[in-house]
Amino acid sequence: MAGSTNKTVHDIFQSMENGPAATSSTATAQAWLDHHSRSLGLFIDGKFVRPADRQTRSLADSKGGDVCNTVCAVQDDVSQCASSAVSGYKAWSGLSCYNRAKVLLRLVSVLGQHSKCVSELCELCEASCSPSSLVRLLQYYSSWAQLRDTLITSWTPLGVVAVVVSDDCSLYSLMLKVVPALAMGNSVIVVPGRSTAPPALLLAQLFMSAGLPAGALNVLTGSDMLLGAKVAQNPSISYVTYSGNKQDGVMLCKAAAGMGVPISVSPCIGATCPIIIFESADIDSALDGVLETAFKKKKEVNWVLCVQENVLERVVARLKLRMAGMKCVGLASDADRVQVDAAVQGAQQQGATLVQSCAAPPSGALYPPTVLCGAAPSSSFVVSPAPGPLLPLMSFRSNTEAVTLGKEASVDTDTRVKVVEAVRNLSVGSVWVNSHSVSDPCMPVSGHKDSGTCTDGGQEGLYQFLHPSCSSSPPLPRSSPVSMDYTKFGTAASPAIIPDDSDAASAPKSYLQFVGGKACKSESGCTVAVQPPGGGSVLAYCPDGGRKDVRNAVEAAIKVQPGWMKKSPSARAQSLYSLAKGLEAKRRDIALSINVQTGLSMDEAEKEVDLSSARLNDWAAYCDKVQGGTLPVPQSGSALSLPEALGVVGLVLPDKNALLSMVTLLGAAVATGNAVIMVPSQKNPLPVLAFVLQSSDLPAGLVNVISGSRDQLTVALATHSVIKAIWYWGSAEGCQYLQHTCTSPLKTLRLFCQEERDGGKDWTQSHPTLLEEMWRNAVQWKSVWIPTA
Repeated sequence: MAGSTNKTVHDIFQSMENGPAATSSTATAQAWLDHHSRSLGLFIDGKFVRPADRQTRSLADSKGGDVCNTVCAVQDDVSQCASSAVSGYKAWSGLSCYNRAKVLLRLVSVLGQHSKCVSELCELCEASCSPSSLVRLLQYYSSWAQLRDTLITSWTPLGVVAVVVSDDCSLYSLMLKVVPALAMGNSVIVVPGRSTAPPALLLAQLFMSAGLPAGALNVLTGSDMLLGAKVAQNPSISYVTYSGNKQDGVMLCKAAAGMGVPISVSPCIGATCPIIIFESADIDSALDGVLETAFKKKKEVNWVLCVQENVLERVVARLKLRMAGMKCVGLASDADRVQVDAAVQGAQQQGATLVQSCAAPPSGALYPPTVLCGAAPSSSFVVSPAPGPLLPLMSFRSNTEAVTLGKEASVDTDTRVKVVEAVRNLSVGSVWVNSHSVSDPCMPVSGHKDSGTCTDGGQEGLYQFLHPSCSSSPPLPRSSPVSMDYTKFGTAASPAIIPDDSDAASAPKSYLQFVGGKACKSESGCTVAVQPPGGGSVLAYCPDGGRKDVRNAVEAAIKVQPGWMKKSPSARAQSLYSLAKGLEAKRRDIALSINVQTGLSMDEAEKEVDLSSARLNDWAAYCDKVQGGTLPVPQSGSALSLPEALGVVGLVLPDKNALLSMVTLLGAAVATGNAVIMVPSQKNPLPVLAFVLQSSDLPAGLVNVISGSRDQLTVALATHSVIKAIWYWGSAEGCQYLQHTCTSPLKTLRLFCQEERDGGKDWTQSHPTLLEEMWRNAVQWKSVWIPTA
């Protein structure tokens, strides 16, 4: 084995050394590249197109040899591609669900015929994807294509979807967005990265041979992420979804801000994810998985090994034994070797000790698998890991310490209580119990904390490519970005309040805001005047809230939200029923505030209050009706999908139907376990400020209401690191500001421009899909994999 021909079986079992790797051939892929003269064009309208006078981008293999060149698309190519995609969407969405499913299933056969070419091209380009995983992806989503109108009724495709990935993204991560978008009836424009461009072009060709209509799948290659922004700017694009490293995702969001297209981000590259080994774990089995997972040549996440102190010495000793003799891992370039050397040197200076399989060669793009023992969560090599086979190891005492942040996590323990506790408390999208890196398209994964703004995989991942057919909400207005100074947005001074000569009996009423369970003034002590429709005398005064008020509200919300989320759904339902009763008890007073504020008749105002009470009851009934479930995984084991609250949600409320819109959005957020910070309509704040919150049995701090300048409070919400999501009704400038600003950390955005038909929302509708859409916007998904053998 491995360079020796006289080792006994006993020797092999003692060393557990890997055998010689099979020699790989890329002859089929090379022949396909030669057929295209090693210069790949764009794929538009069902065929390869190579426009003249275009720059090209070269792709090299791991040894530095040239693989091929790809064309760098320009604006004319984007326009031609978008026009083709619109035609492709009409043809593709016009097919029946059965016929769309047939095309995807036919592609499984086509892929089987050309699996060798696909796998060799992926290996040559280091695109990390096996034909078998693509087959599983197609089989899973072809069944959803078949059953869309049966199991996802009253939802329709978005139209033309752009899928953008970074240079270091895998082909599987790309296809995890492309295939479900097609399955739901959308047409797709793919903007691949450097390594995924050749395999994406090959797959586009195979899709056409399987019967996909021309234009339903197009591929545009370019030199950088700005091509994705150019695609987003085209008015034919309905939605842009990105996968890859966070830096490029942030660049895309900022470049596309103000273009009027929703953008979701799945930063699947570079996330830091823990492997947690409890004292009750089978250490030998756990370390087998650790070594296989952490030291891959190309990995999308940065693993951190977390070991309970009681077994730390045993783990380190067995790591030394098992790592002895492991071969060096190839790095992408000599520049990566410089980063790895610097990271190791810095770790040693911070007190870390090394466990290495062998001595590091003096130079070159090779480095031995290395464990950096004694890491701290704040260590630079943990926070900003270098590329290469480096695994930080840190210890923990209690179960609470083991709960860390990341996109994914692996938990090794034989104790069921610790499994349940870890699964509930880990703020990650995937948890693997006594296993590592298990993936399947049926498993939904959402970005938690700063690791994404959408859900990929499973039925839940389909909804990003659909919208309710009964919804009258228009998209954001399509336009060029407004030229604006983001640092000055929301800094305009509030209008001055001039004292008048009115007597105390006729003086306008002063309202209070609601923060931390108490009615209070703003931290600034200032107020703003509220006027009736069309202007005139002052109706009332309300607090002029600002950044300090938002800070106080967030501090109150984060104290109470974890406990509220852990409450049983039925307990949350009872609190919402109680809130609805309080609203009914104050029916006349709140209707009067609507009448005075908006000019509606008392009958119309009372009707809105009644609708608001009914809507709260709807959400109370909804609390315990949708709770995830088991997943049909093909491997041995069980998998669960669990909906979880986002955390703290900021609501910048619409002008239209001030009370009804507020309870609709509030109910969706609170019913699913979130805490909320609400900014009432600057135009019509009184119905919200008059709302009955103090007398309800909602925990203090769960719902906060801060009145004042919409733009100023929007800035405070956008720049607060704890707030996970913002639902915004406001100006086009406000929408652009949020898209540009809410990138660090990433926030989930729901944006509506009131300048376009007041957001276009008919709040009096109670169609089931509208409530389901809001519910899905208020949760994130976690997948749990539990092996049985």
